[in-house]
Amino acid sequence: ADEAGVPLAEPQQFSEAAGRGVRAFVDGAEVFVGRAQWLRDNGVREDFLKSVDLNEAEGFSLIFVALRGRCIGWAGLQDQTRAEARASLSELLGCGVRRVAMVTGDRQPVAARVAREIGCEEVAAECLPQNKVEFVRQMKTRGYRVAVVGDGVNDAPALAAGDMGVAMGAAGSEVAIHSATIALMNNDLRRLPFLVKLSRMTRSLINQNLLIGVLFVFGGLALAALGKVGPIVAAILHNTGSLIVVFNSARLVRQGEELEPFQAAPGAPPPEIPSRPAAVPAPQLSPKPA
Repeated sequence: ADEAGVPLAEPQQFSEAAGRGVRAFVDGAEVFVGRAQWLRDNGVREDFLKSVDLNEAEGFSLIFVALRGRCIGWAGLQDQTRAEARASLSELLGCGVRRVAMVTGDRQPVAARVAREIGCEEVAAECLPQNKVEFVRQMKTRGYRVAVVGDGVNDAPALAAGDMGVAMGAAGSEVAIHSATIALMNNDLRRLPFLVKLSRMTRSLINQNLLIGVLFVFGGLALAALGKVGPIVAAILHNTGSLIVVFNSARLVRQGEELEPFQAAPGAPPPEIPSRPAAVPAPQLSPKPA
């Protein structure tokens, strides 16, 4: 708007319907921005979808704009697939994750395109926040232990409903971060398989440390009972066991240092993305002649 020299008015009475759209008053006129069904639910009765060129809009998330009860246009939004997404998903499956599903509020064509690019075989599209929660509950009733990964306000209920919620911290909304069990401090998707490996290594180290501690205690007791060690040597052995546990645990500190900022392999072709603008201005709708 600034580049086009369009003056911006301050919106009043702004409100949001999670996963559906937003509503505000601008210069005294009521404006709705969001899904097609959101506009219909708020009194926009005309068949404004006929104005959309489906070939032009394919692969885009469509956002409609209504002013004074009449649709005045639409915009197409397209997300770029993260370069590391496919490799991260493959690594997750290699870590033993049995099932990976993409649950999104985007339209089916958009969700299908992204799923193909990242190699995800299961996708649920056009999901509202409550649909995401229901999906998580269905997986739990089937016996799965569910980890939910998200970063937006619409993901917060699902993050709280899962056995474990992971918020992508650097891009995540505050609501999502507070709803999650774990908040990652950057957006690198490679941190997800790393998180699985780190958790398993932590459990392994805990078991090792318990075993080391028990061996030192019972070994020291046995030697003391046989009169092989005195109080000073026993104290040294006790502290030696503690030091071994500390240094063994310190191995976790260096984990993840190999995860440098992701760069695509030299010569590797980027994901195939249609060369269209990220937003498509809509033509002004005019009433049909009687």
